[in-house]
Amino acid sequence: MRFLNSFSEGAKIAYGALKTNKIRSTLTALCIIIGITMVTVVDSVTTGMDITFEKSMSMLGQNVVYVEKWPWGMGGEYKWWEYRNRKEMDLDYIEQIREYSEYATNVAASASRGVSVRYKEKSAESVGLNGATANYLEIQGLNIEDGRMFVDQEVRTGSNVAVIGNTLKESLFELEVPLGKQIRLGGKRFTVVGVLEKQGKFMGLEDTDNRIIIPISAYQNIYGLRSGLQIGVKFEDQQAMLEGEYELEGIMRRIRQLDAAEDNDFSLNKPEAFKEQLAGMKAGIYAVGFILSGLSLLIGGIGVMNIMFVSVRERTKEIGIRKAVGAKSWEILLQFLMEAIAICLLGGVIGVALAGGLTILINQAFVAVMNVGVVILGFSICTAVGVLFGFIPAYRAAKSDPIESLRFE
Repeated sequence: MRFLNSFSEGAKIAYGALKTNKIRSTLTALCIIIGITMVTVVDSVTTGMDITFEKSMSMLGQNVVYVEKWPWGMGGEYKWWEYRNRKEMDLDYIEQIREYSEYATNVAASASRGVSVRYKEKSAESVGLNGATANYLEIQGLNIEDGRMFVDQEVRTGSNVAVIGNTLKESLFELEVPLGKQIRLGGKRFTVVGVLEKQGKFMGLEDTDNRIIIPISAYQNIYGLRSGLQIGVKFEDQQAMLEGEYELEGIMRRIRQLDAAEDNDFSLNKPEAFKEQLAGMKAGIYAVGFILSGLSLLIGGIGVMNIMFVSVRERTKEIGIRKAVGAKSWEILLQFLMEAIAICLLGGVIGVALAGGLTILINQAFVAVMNVGVVILGFSICTAVGVLFGFIPAYRAAKSDPIESLRFE
């Protein structure tokens, strides 16, 4: 019962000290605020990246391997001067892969670039254009929301038809129904035959709905296929993809007529490559964030210790009076320890509030999701810093001589 009374009394005294010295307490907690803000924001960004990752990977298709001239990523062995000299992909490879592969269930081709699209007086800039085969949606795992996808016949004849994403639909058509309307692209008129289901942003950055898909033959008529052709090969499941990847490598070497001693002059790219890049990016964010957070908390803890020594000295006579009327050493220790913890928790509250605002801002441009776990972690860190750096001043106060304390001026 005495412990509870002492705890309650210590909390009131700590609150009174903070209320009396608002500016000093806030300035003391400044580094704690910075540290907790950084810890929370770093976790929010990495949590957002994890949540977004799986959804973003589904935008690249499930169980798909892409055959391209260039590899994905910029790792330590990325030799662009060698990749630059490789031969481009060819549309004829599609039929050859279909013929030779036992594991592939679908093969499609696409090429892409950024374009401007116009409808009457309206225009959309930096639109992602895909010239693709008719089975492109099956490879990518995309669905049509309204209308239809163009068919093989339209690809063979190079028909000027287009399927658009939701962002492009909203930019150009607003309340109009886009189906059957004609848009201008690359100096040609294209008829809209379908609208894609909304997908969202890829890794929180690129708007995948700001896009347009046209037959690859129509794309070739306007821009040519001298570079950037990508061949997507889909497999039934993960196991088939593991087997099919080796088979696909052999087929491509056969198509390219490579000798046994020659290196591949093509790349087999998989969405899993982004997972490695994501892990590296997260590790970098964690390392920088937590090093800076650790330094801020260390400096903040030293500041708390320093101000607690000042507080103990200012209230030396109060300590003597409390001991003279029967206060135990552990009660004095608890009082000052709670004051140190209160200062740190004040920093934690402000830090978490700032982190919440920053998380909202970051989420507008990238991805960031704050979770309850990191908030609890933040307050736990504050408590630990308060106990660790407040203990020595509190212990000094608890062990002070009551007679000497009463004499102090």
